[in-house]
Amino acid sequence: SNVIHINLGTGNQTSILQLIKTFEFASGKKIKYEFCRRRSGDTSLLLADVNYAKKVLNWRAKRTLFDMCKDSWNYAKINY
Repeated sequence: SNVIHINLGTGNQTSILQLIKTFEFASGKKIKYEFCRRRSGDTSLLLADVNYAKKVLNWRAKRTLFDMCKDSWNYAKINY
């Protein structure tokens, strides 16, 4: 098979809490969440290596995390 897998992302580390807070700000909605113990198999850090996308596709993220959250929220409001 000639399938290739390419990570797309900003290449910047973002915590789940940062993502929640950014999405709350972008949507104007409060998100309920709770802290709990890490589950077996959960990783402490997951970061996309975007160098391959840059090399193969000449692609890099041009928008911020806020932009991505805002676009996602706007799409969901219109389509769901």
